[in-house]
Formats: sequence, C-alpha cells, structure tokens
Amino acid sequence: MTYDSIIIGASAAGISAAIYLKRRGINFLIIAKDIGGEMALSGIIENYPGFPYTTGIELTKKFKEHLEKYNIEVLEETVNKIEKDNEIFKVYSNKNLYISKTLIIATGSQPKRLNIPGEIEYNHKGVSYCSTCDMPLFSGKTVAIIGGGNSALEAALMGSDICKSVYLINKNPYFKGDKILIEQVQKKENIKIIYNALTKEIYGNNFVKGLKYLDLNDNNIKSLEINGVFIHIGMKPNTEFVPDEWNIKNSYGEIVVNKLCETNIPGLFAAGDVTDIPYKQIGIAVGQGIIAALSVVNYINRNL
Repeated sequence: MTYDSIIIGASAAGISAAIYLKRRGINFLIIAKDIGGEMALSGIIENYPGFPYTTGIELTKKFKEHLEKYNIEVLEETVNKIEKDNEIFKVYSNKNLYISKTLIIATGSQPKRLNIPGEIEYNHKGVSYCSTCDMPLFSGKTVAIIGGGNSALEAALMGSDICKSVYLINKNPYFKGDKILIEQVQKKENIKIIYNALTKEIYGNNFVKGLKYLDLNDNNIKSLEINGVFIHIGMKPNTEFVPDEWNIKNSYGEIVVNKLCETNIPGLFAAGDVTDIPYKQIGIAVGQGIIAALSVVNYINRNL
C-alpha cells in the first residue's frame, strides 16, 4: 500500500501534523518508537498557551487524547532507514517497509552525552538524563546536576525541593539560562554552584558514589561524594537514519527547512526540534507540525 504521507515521530510536531492531515482526509501513517518523546520527559511547563501550569507527562496525555478522538493510531516502531526511489519514499522500520508519496520527519532530539568514564556503566544506576523521571528516587540524598542552561537550572531547583543537597556543575563561568531561573537557583541554600568545572569521571560500586571534575581555576582534579548524577548539557537531533548524501542536514545534524518546513528534496518535510529552527520549544514544534502538514496537503494537491 502506498500512503499519501508518512509522519516519523509522535511528539508535539508529529502529533500536530497527524491531526491536521486527518482533518484534511489525507491517507497517512504515523510511526514512532514512542508517543511524546522528550516532551513526555519535560518537567514543569508554564509557557504553553492554555496551560498555565502542567507537566510533560500531563501534556503528552492530552496530546494522546486528541489522537484518540480522531482514531489516529501510532505504530510504535523504530525507523532505521529511509530512501527515495523516483517520486516514492521508502521507510524501513525494525518491523516493516512502508511506502509513501511524501514524508514528514518529526523525530525531535535526545540528550547529549558527556562521553566520560562511568557514564554508560552507571546509566540507570545513579546516572540520569531525566530529572522529572528520576529525581524523586533521590529524596533526602545528594545529587549533582551537570549543565549551564535552562534544563540544568530547572533540574537544580527540582532537586533542591527533593534532595538534601545539590551540586550544580557548570563548565563555564556563567549560566546561559533565563535570568529568573538563575536568580531562583542562587537563592537556594542547599544548591552549591561550581563554576569552571569540567566533569571527567563518574564512579561507584554497582551504583553511583561520586564524580571527579577538573577545576579550571587551579587545574586540579577534585571529587564529590554524591548519590546521583543528572546530565543536562543540551540535545542532539534524531537524524541518524537520514542519508548524509541527501545533503539536508547542517553541521549539528539538524534538518534544514524553509518557512514552509520544506527541505531541498521535493515531497520531504521536517518539523520540530529535529529542524534547524533556533528555538526548541513545544509551542514552536506544534506550529511547525501544522505548517508541515498543510505544506504536504498543498504539495499533494499541486503535484500528485
């Protein structure tokens, strides 16, 4: 069966695109390894219109309810490869091959790794990339947050309410996040900020016991005794399955799109955090998903 369109990804951008394609009567498929993606792992959300206060988990639940209203089923499969044969796209998942006339890539992004000793070994054994998911496990304990942006600042604030103490380790001499978050962190008595610190190793015995960092002020290696490590150093786009020879990715691996969410390949669109749009926000991903869907409709009407 040849679909009019296939959406890869089922977070804010992919779900929004699916709703609009469904309402336009387009014969499409939506494939994703899970529903919600990084949105489901977001912490407190206070800047999404219509929801003065919510969480990533709750917002994902609302998105799923919207899909169910339109009887949109998400195939929970992992896409490993995509190809284009003349005017047809081939999508290879871990289970099947799917054929489509157009394609929307909305696979979002994932946390960057430090790539230091102990990080992989102690993943899920004290190392986490999701404060919302795992911070409650460290109630009354000591944790380290690594990073200097909003996600690290938010994680530190969450940790200050749950944990006995929090170390906030920033490799830079300043934070890159919002001023209001920086001020809140600086006021917390149980948050200790360590600037100019480069994390070098995570160690333990079956479970995390501590970490070592290079103090860039005196060039000495120092240690911290902790129970958990939360790594928040940024995100990378999920574009490994996109062929490099298509030449649609920038140096960061993001898919380059125009204002209509078109790539330089006819019939191929992208939306959300996987694209080169400078601001990675749920509201922007929703808007891009809608643009991509409407662009697909226009492309089909004009060319197919």
